[in-house]
Amino acid sequence: MSRLRDIPEVVGLDARGGVIRIPPELDVPITDRVRAIIDSAEFRRLAGVSQLGLVSLVYPAAHHSRFEHSLGVYRLALLFLRHLSYDDRFSETITVQDAERFLAASLLHDLGHWPFCHPIEDIRLPNVPRHEMFARGFLEEGELAGVLRSSWGIEPAEVVSLLNDKPKDRTACILKSLLSGPIDIDKMDYLSRDSLHAGVPYGRNFDQGRLIGSLCLNEAGDGLAISEKGKTAAELMVFARYVMFSEVYWHHGVRSATAMLQRAFYLLHGSLDLDGLFRMSDAPFIAALREAARETPAAELLEGLFGPTRRLNKRLAQYSIFEQPEIYARLARRPYPWLARCAEVLSARLTLATGQTIAPHEILFDAPPVEREVEFNVDVYFKKARTYRRLGEVSPVVRALAREQFDDYVKRVRIFTHPRLAEQLRGMKDLAQHLHATVDEMGP
Repeated sequence: MSRLRDIPEVVGLDARGGVIRIPPELDVPITDRVRAIIDSAEFRRLAGVSQLGLVSLVYPAAHHSRFEHSLGVYRLALLFLRHLSYDDRFSETITVQDAERFLAASLLHDLGHWPFCHPIEDIRLPNVPRHEMFARGFLEEGELAGVLRSSWGIEPAEVVSLLNDKPKDRTACILKSLLSGPIDIDKMDYLSRDSLHAGVPYGRNFDQGRLIGSLCLNEAGDGLAISEKGKTAAELMVFARYVMFSEVYWHHGVRSATAMLQRAFYLLHGSLDLDGLFRMSDAPFIAALREAARETPAAELLEGLFGPTRRLNKRLAQYSIFEQPEIYARLARRPYPWLARCAEVLSARLTLATGQTIAPHEILFDAPPVEREVEFNVDVYFKKARTYRRLGEVSPVVRALAREQFDDYVKRVRIFTHPRLAEQLRGMKDLAQHLHATVDEMGP
């Protein structure tokens, strides 16, 4: 019998007590050493950091926290471990100590997230760290570092390495694929949890149990694969991710709010104490931004997001790979400073054309970021034929939602404007000409 199933937290999956209940009616096993992590000040901070941030301006129930999500990811880590313990190659490679390091990492994988982290990371400012690297400061010193050493027998640097570093051996490759891969504990939780709290069905329309029950190692033995019986569940997970991006994460209202926050942060970041700011939870973070924005153009943007009256900018134009692909190609994946400058040039052109003063911050460009989403593909093991094939080879669904199509079809280029200007600017017959001239002026 694999010793992995003797890990106290894995045993706790079948216990009646010692659990925390999280939506949707899930019991999460809590041992003393797990409690020591989740009761630490660094981890408790995540209870005040929204998982979806600005999405709640469109889907008002989406207020769940990264604390809740982290518990959900940890629970899935236990289910992954328990199932894979029956895989001889997995249990021969992964020791109890490796598994415990993986469990700690599953709890702590979002520790470096600050409020509205992903929109801020996407504009790729040179003085803004990746959240994975920002977690290092929480893990390598202070209360959590002591908990990892005393309660888990783990050096904090081991968790940091698992979360951040490129795997250097087979064990690290396997554990990394469980944490961050085509089918991983993070993706499996956030799709279903975000869908639940947003009040939409899309992210829950795949069979988690069937998918977990199909997990195995790939042919090389250095990463996750699925057996043939999990193929349909994996296809549905791919589609769930596609629809969640289309209908929730890249909903035009959500992206309007995102564009407003990004421009405000871009205008303010040089005057902010980023290290202190990124250690805050949502409420003090917002308060600090609004204080820094006093008497600046950023104040109006932040007032529309966080003031007493919700006021999102209106969609002026939209482009995708099938809606004017030429202009889409010229704007997608541009560096954010280029997009901000492009918006300034367009606002100046429109001011001359309309005779009405249009401030630079009243025109916002929102475009797919430089970094693409990870391509969803995984090996499928066909037992009778004793062969592995890529999911994209045997699934028309996955093949149709390959990386390029996924990003280009759900992440559109949009131009937003202040509500007071929307009707007038939408009625301009030569709006498209002004946009083309602006892009031409900006150059390649």
